[in-house]
Amino acid sequence: MTSTVPQAGAKGRPTSAHLPSSTYRLQLNRDFDFADARKILPYLARLGVSDVYLSPIWASTPGSPHGYDVTDHSVVNPELGGLEGLKKFSARARELGLGIVVDFVPNHMGIQGGHNPYWEDVLMHGQASRYAHFFDISWQPLKRALEGKVLLPVLGDQYGRVLENGELRLEHAGGQFRLRYWERTLPLSPRSIGLVLEAVRAHLPAAASEGVQAELASLSRSMASLPRSTSEALTDGDRMERAQELQVMTRRLRTLLDTSAGVQAALDAALEALNADPAQLDLLITEQNYRLAFWKVAAEEINYRRFFDINDLAALRMEDPRVFAWAHTTLFELLRDGIIHGVRLDHTDGLYDPAGYFRALQTGAAGALGVDWDPEAGGPLPLYVVAEKILEPGEYLPNGWAVYGTTGYDFLAELNGVFVDASNQEEISAVYRRFTGDRLSYGDHLYRGKQLIQRVSLPGEVNVLTESLERLGELDLRSRDFTLSALRHAVREVIATFPVYRTYLRANGDREPGDNAKIARAVRDAKIQNRREGGPLDPSVFDYLESVLTVNAPSEATRDAYADFALSFQQLTGPVTAKGAEDTAFYRYARLLSLNEVGGDPAHFGTRLKDFHQAAGERARRWPHAMLSGSTHDTKRGEDTRARISVISELPQAWGAFVRRWAAPILKLSQEQELGLAPSPLDAYVLLQTALGAYPLDGNLNGFADRLSAYMLKASREAKLRTSWAAPDEEYEAALDSFVRGLMADSGFAAALRDLHVLVSPYGAQNGLSATLARLTAPGVPDTYQGSEGWNQSLVDPDNRRPVDYPALTRRLTRLEKTAGLPHARRLLDRYEDGGVKTLVTWAALQARVAHPELFGAGTYRPIDAGRHLLAFAREHGDELAVTVAPRLTLTLTRQAVPWALGGTWGTRQLTLPGSGTFENVLTGERFQVRGGRIPVAKVLEEFPLALLIRR
Repeated sequence: MTSTVPQAGAKGRPTSAHLPSSTYRLQLNRDFDFADARKILPYLARLGVSDVYLSPIWASTPGSPHGYDVTDHSVVNPELGGLEGLKKFSARARELGLGIVVDFVPNHMGIQGGHNPYWEDVLMHGQASRYAHFFDISWQPLKRALEGKVLLPVLGDQYGRVLENGELRLEHAGGQFRLRYWERTLPLSPRSIGLVLEAVRAHLPAAASEGVQAELASLSRSMASLPRSTSEALTDGDRMERAQELQVMTRRLRTLLDTSAGVQAALDAALEALNADPAQLDLLITEQNYRLAFWKVAAEEINYRRFFDINDLAALRMEDPRVFAWAHTTLFELLRDGIIHGVRLDHTDGLYDPAGYFRALQTGAAGALGVDWDPEAGGPLPLYVVAEKILEPGEYLPNGWAVYGTTGYDFLAELNGVFVDASNQEEISAVYRRFTGDRLSYGDHLYRGKQLIQRVSLPGEVNVLTESLERLGELDLRSRDFTLSALRHAVREVIATFPVYRTYLRANGDREPGDNAKIARAVRDAKIQNRREGGPLDPSVFDYLESVLTVNAPSEATRDAYADFALSFQQLTGPVTAKGAEDTAFYRYARLLSLNEVGGDPAHFGTRLKDFHQAAGERARRWPHAMLSGSTHDTKRGEDTRARISVISELPQAWGAFVRRWAAPILKLSQEQELGLAPSPLDAYVLLQTALGAYPLDGNLNGFADRLSAYMLKASREAKLRTSWAAPDEEYEAALDSFVRGLMADSGFAAALRDLHVLVSPYGAQNGLSATLARLTAPGVPDTYQGSEGWNQSLVDPDNRRPVDYPALTRRLTRLEKTAGLPHARRLLDRYEDGGVKTLVTWAALQARVAHPELFGAGTYRPIDAGRHLLAFAREHGDELAVTVAPRLTLTLTRQAVPWALGGTWGTRQLTLPGSGTFENVLTGERFQVRGGRIPVAKVLEEFPLALLIRR
């Protein structure tokens, strides 16, 4: 095994497969593009990573800060420097021995602002568009007024008022007609342009030549006679011909306008008249292939599948081979030319058939790389691919997926919980309940959140699914009496009780083992919930839905229809769960916020050491190249913010006293509003934990209140209790902002928060260092999120995308390289607040991976039991041996007597190693002679509070 970047062979093709050893995530945008990223490559190479892992590099909405709103998968983003910028970046990376992993977004595209040419073509031509098959649009929804149209929720008010206020206007430039709504312009259907040209003819001066009149009449007839976009007889050839005819007619019109001032004047007059007549303008707008709607009321009727509930992100039909081929052409070219070497896939649970997609991706990559790969025969995959997949507790990644593992949220949750003291669960829960009054379990919050999302955020998707189920029911005499309302209720209940993000039935009938059991569990729980609500539905409705989801069809004729519904159902459970959990329940249930993290389950109060070891061992056996994450662009909090909040679990009494002490002053700062106190006790409790977790270790509080206020605004909107993104309560939000700033400006609170910070700080830092070492040495490919080689006390995006001071990090690394050893390590520990000690741990562990690629890349995993205060494990490969020694719960261990768990703090505890010999702690340079496989913990951690021991 090797992590060396493949060198170009004949025709630029790599001669060996590439598996990263470690990655470093960079967030690209127009303020940090390929050229900027190229400048820090020498630093990353010296740090010790094997690959640079880039956020999406494809053309996206102009000014996008993240790149996930891709507008063209075939184009490298010009704002980042385009293809040439990427090539220069790649060339420099190759010089330094670095590979490149890119983020790819297969599920959706950005459609905002008219920047997506494919979506704009669909709006112009409807079903007759050459790209109509790109997007997951229901062209025949239940609402007849939307038949053959796309609902566009872009208006800031009701359509009628917008029209009457003159905010919709027809425009023309260069032969192109557009409908303008403020900054947004929309294309016109070619047939409706014929109506406009008829109005132009009516305004032609009598002196216009016969030739001009004839040409204008010809253009008008040609436009008006184009086949309707809803025609089912249109072939791909017809669509192409239609587009070509429109181009010809557009050129003819442009020529006519350029050569006849009279026609231009008549056009101006016709547009002025149409814009002045709302009734006539409405008739023209009604002829379009889209229907304009008020964004606040459109969710229930929206008929294109979105990314979650974001109207500006439309889902792609990646299961269509034509769409797949188009979307991956440039990606495969970059692989073929050795410009990139691996792919991280975003939001794969949104795909119609994830397993089929992964297989198609690997097949295409094999062709691009010139690798022989038979998907049926198995064998090593030709391309390094990791998939973003949230695994619920007890859920496993499907064995048959053609990927190297997940992007690491499962690992993040497992490791994160290690630093939570589960023995104090009841005390922490009691403090939370007393302060907030929240008596609901996390499961209750999750159920309510998923129901809310289905009713408010994704009702259109639920309706489309239910309408298809009703049509399906009409095919069977035993189910045709189920009403649309009953079916919708059943669908909502089953989704709300679904135990995982989704199941994985495939179009060919294959399914993952256990999928039917998960469906049965959801149906059982839905029936229980139905009884709790007084039994509004007959249980047979749920039984019918279960038979469809498990494709238990009454006949062969209906089997495919059942399967198609089940496949679509799978695409909805994921978004509902993600929005209901991560973007709702996570902000409603605030018992211990470090647990409310992507991939985690806040109901699980900590991770037992044996459970961490079991998961790590399983990963070593099944997914040794899965990505390991600590912080990402999607995490709710930076890894060191979480590490500090987790310390609260070790001091329930001190935390409870702090909360009680400030309950009355918080009440005085709150405002009484119609719906209750502002802020709510929940929001106040969230703020207290957040302020402690994000409290800057360097003590610089400049801008801290601004960050907290921005976070609290987002948190309260995500909770959707007193305000929300869809319906902001300005009065509540103003009170919340005033509260945050007032509390932080209170000298008494500031002093109390500082005192609590001083108490927590070294133990939170220990958690952060231990988690870093474990991530960098556990089985898998560790990823370091930009800047997280220093302290990462960020909050949710966009806070976690703040610029990183790479010049300062580079200078720090230079000092490390020159002065590595125990004295310097102790100096860094003494001033741990500046983050240098975390950089040391990161650099030393990455250098160990470079020096021992087989050990950390393919080594077995062996747990080491050293008591509840140590996370310890060994990696073995042949004669090579490495041992990770990472303390946990050190506030409890030290009883707050000393800041670091060193030397005698460990008493007589022993480490039992898998072998004997001379070991070096590569973090400090210390050497230890081990005989009989045992060594005192106090000796290993006498001078420095963690160790990576490598046998020499």
